[in-house]
Amino acid sequence: MKHIVKILALVVAITVLWIGLLQTSVIPDSYTWLLPIYFVVSLGCYGLLMVGVGLMNFPTCPQEALLLQKDIVEAKEYLKQKGVNLPLN
Repeated sequence: MKHIVKILALVVAITVLWIGLLQTSVIPDSYTWLLPIYFVVSLGCYGLLMVGVGLMNFPTCPQEALLLQKDIVEAKEYLKQKGVNLPLN
């Protein structure tokens, strides 16, 4: 939810900046149509950066891995009791 608020605040800020630049003619008219393209590219770069940071900080959970393996063994035993043939792994 925090990322949505950040992105919406960024969209509003860029929109206000763009409209302000269009109104005051600080940037020549030939360049103002590029601003939304720069915004979309910048937003994509921000998204890729957040995915990269999330992957770098991805936690490892050895206890959860052991619990998952235990659940898999229990599920295989349950299915075997019900008559389902499973490949040996």
